[in-house]
Amino acid sequence: MVNTKLPIYLASKSPRRRKLLKSIKLNFKTFSVDLAEEVFDAEHPIKTVKRLANEKLKQAEKSINDAIIITADTIVVLDNEIIGKPVSKKNAVEILSRLSGNSHLVYTGYSIKNLVSAKQVTDYAKTKVKFRELSKKEIKDYVDRGSPMDKAGAYGIQDDYGSVFIEKINGCYYNVVGLPLSKVYQSLQEVI
Repeated sequence: MVNTKLPIYLASKSPRRRKLLKSIKLNFKTFSVDLAEEVFDAEHPIKTVKRLANEKLKQAEKSINDAIIITADTIVVLDNEIIGKPVSKKNAVEILSRLSGNSHLVYTGYSIKNLVSAKQVTDYAKTKVKFRELSKKEIKDYVDRGSPMDKAGAYGIQDDYGSVFIEKINGCYYNVVGLPLSKVYQSLQEVI
């Protein structure tokens, strides 16, 4: 149980992150920050997700006072290449075709800051995901439903259909959804 008199804000557009925080009965409000999520070529994925989470936090701090703010960013990495959200249906098909039959890593970086005490935790989680071989028809059907368009790696492990692409995972399931719940919960306790 998270006990604080300070309001908690999730600065994210992600309906999945909202749903995850609601699942632990956290009382919070949401708003979104507009940030160009820039990825640098030689930057390590851990540094990338932590940097993006911190940049979102700095942006969020401009709008909120006397509260606790949570921000996060999730990326998919295949063969040392960061794969973001698809930019088109064609791109989604390309991404899913590359993930088919392969293992990839999902990183989520997050920042939580208590604006009253200035206590802040920035951390990350990493999960290895193995896709089974996907048929071209499965990929096309999934993309045609529109499910992959707002998700890093062009899939949602929690989706009714995206979930059947996964052969196995090693690490936190919730991290792949978009927020490593156990770590975030512990970090919230630290900043309170």
